Amino acid sequence: MMFTYPAVFRKLENGSYEGYFPDLDGCVFGGADLDEAINSAIEEERAWITVELEEEQVLPFISDREDIVLAENEHLRDIAVIVRLMDGFDE
Repeated sequence: MMFTYPAVFRKLENGSYEGYFPDLDGCVFGGADLDEAINSAIEEERAWITVELEEEQVLPFISDREDIVLAENEHLRDIAVIVRLMDGFDE
């Protein structure tokens, strides 16, 4: 199943990036450059969603991009991941 959540990216003074998913509590990522930060975001989003599904939690609603307030040096990017659903989801 594919999940797509918006992620906030922030470029730091040293050229690296950090960010977070406004809808996924505590789901943060970072990288030495934008490509590395995107890859980190994909892995963190997949891990966060997998844990929530394993614990049978309800996933949060996806915010409208227009509702997310950004600081001057931040930008949004939608991050999509595919999570394989295992036992109990195909019944």
